[in-house]
Amino acid sequence: MKKVGLTTTVPVEVLYAAGVTPVDLNNIFVTSGKSMEYIEYSETEGFPRNLCAWIKGLYAIALLEDIDLVIGVTEGDCSNTKALIEVWQSKGKEVIPFGFPQNKRYETMVEEVDHLMKCFGVTLQEVEAVKEKLFPLRQRVKYLDELTWRANQATGFENHLWQVSCSDFNSDPEKFHQDLEAVIKEIEARPAFPSNEIRLGYMGVPPIIEDIYTLVENNGGRIVFNEVQRAFTMAKEPMETDIYQMYLNFTYPYDLERRLKEIKQAIKERKLDGIIHYTQSFCYRGIEDILVKQQLGVPVLTIEGDLPGKADARTKLRLESFMDMLMDLKE
Repeated sequence: MKKVGLTTTVPVEVLYAAGVTPVDLNNIFVTSGKSMEYIEYSETEGFPRNLCAWIKGLYAIALLEDIDLVIGVTEGDCSNTKALIEVWQSKGKEVIPFGFPQNKRYETMVEEVDHLMKCFGVTLQEVEAVKEKLFPLRQRVKYLDELTWRANQATGFENHLWQVSCSDFNSDPEKFHQDLEAVIKEIEARPAFPSNEIRLGYMGVPPIIEDIYTLVENNGGRIVFNEVQRAFTMAKEPMETDIYQMYLNFTYPYDLERRLKEIKQAIKERKLDGIIHYTQSFCYRGIEDILVKQQLGVPVLTIEGDLPGKADARTKLRLESFMDMLMDLKE
């Protein structure tokens, strides 16, 4: 079965309707155990050192692993993707571009999704049928989210992992569903976390720092809201929302204003004591930190990640100090 690499979340329903296997290249990058090897390969190919590690990882994975073609998101994600696509194509890799319309017009989204359906030879009816099949999975991930912030039984990392996996449903929706149900059953049997813990929200792209959730919990807190990961689930959409509107409502690819609105709602609903704003080194999204700190109304710790791996000593110290400050404020 043909494997289609994704540079970020796209209408995955189109791919499953076409009988191909979607593979989120980002998830391979952080779980492969070979992240630095991918980066080193890309740098030997000429990619500069002071370039986002994610881009170098995606480039290498698409060429070195069993990926037949790639869908590259040219609007609404990384600003480097357009150049990345050109380099892939120069190496003979087939790439299909897809853009989230920055004008946020329904008609433009129809054009983008229809183009994707045409590339894979599927109809709207087939795609909508897959959307209906995936709907219960999205709702179960939403339930796991509630086990995180409402029942206080799931960890921040579990919340992150299952939400971010909705980009491709781990390339196998049936197995994804089975594994998810086993995890939910185990979580439901746990006692709740202490009620006096520090409750944090996480905003920004999923972290390249692998132990950030553990560090928060080791310092008396828990991340009970993962902003971008939650957006990946599309779980807030009712069944009747069509495929075009669903991806038009997807907040990640669009302006910061819509994202901040949802984060403010989460701060109130989930009783968040503070926010961790993660930014990736050399990424334009770091500029958004100015507005984040101006508008959210709660303490914000900005953490910048560069290479994959555990947090460095400076990041650990800053996180510990932030948690101490929040504990003092809470008391």
